[in-house]
Amino acid sequence: MTKCKTKKQNVYCLLFLLPSLLGVMIFIFIPFLDSVRKSFFTAVSEKFIGAKNYEVIMKNDAFALAVKNTALFTAVCIPALIIISFFLSYLITKIKCIRLIKSVLLFPLAIPTAAMVLIWQILFSDNGYINNILVSTGHGSVSFLSSKTAFLVLVGSYIWKNLGYTVILWVTGIMKISGSVIEAAKVDGAGEADILFRIIIPNLKPTLYTITIISFLNSFKVFREAFLVAGAYPHDSIYLLQHLFNNWFINMDLDKMAAAAVLVFSVIFAAIVLLQRMWNKED
Repeated sequence: MTKCKTKKQNVYCLLFLLPSLLGVMIFIFIPFLDSVRKSFFTAVSEKFIGAKNYEVIMKNDAFALAVKNTALFTAVCIPALIIISFFLSYLITKIKCIRLIKSVLLFPLAIPTAAMVLIWQILFSDNGYINNILVSTGHGSVSFLSSKTAFLVLVGSYIWKNLGYTVILWVTGIMKISGSVIEAAKVDGAGEADILFRIIIPNLKPTLYTITIISFLNSFKVFREAFLVAGAYPHDSIYLLQHLFNNWFINMDLDKMAAAAVLVFSVIFAAIVLLQRMWNKED
């Protein structure tokens, strides 16, 4: 009886997931397989050339620059976002009116990218608000979007946009920790630091894993901001993989773009698998 019930539940689950699975197959999996195929052929004549496309992009200076900048951006943004959002969420759990604070934190997600970019331009352009303040106080103007500081502007944009929901994930994880355990620790003489580092943080490993994966994937989605602020060929410090793909697509270099997409997917997939294994090993 139990086996029959379990089989029925499995069938219902499969039927429930079927539309999503079909969507993933049609719009993601099959196009990706086609990209893998195209990476071994020329773009126009569809002539098989083996791994030549991979050799070409590995020697491409623009690809090397884009990979370096994207890796640096990810390496800077993820730790910064995780640390800032955690300590902000820890402070929020000590304050009342959490619902109101959650609504305020989610506000950046509701702002369209074009509107956010307009704000960035008003603030950081050569004739923008910040430069006007610097000039009026006797300092020289700073070319925020046409120098290495463009990288910091993009990092700030990423953190500002993703901080809200990351804080909410942390807050949810903290609030799930049993209050009786914390109270017992206080009775035993544990201080605020002991509770934070010995009780709260160890119990937030699943939340940390979720936040790390989401933040990692979102770090590859900042192209719109960089493109709208600085165009298809921005300063070298913010020339990312998405810029490269966009330019190759415009130039119809679909073979190189396919090969690069396969390489990027392989790196992202390997990173996620590695993170999962690290978490499972610790558990």
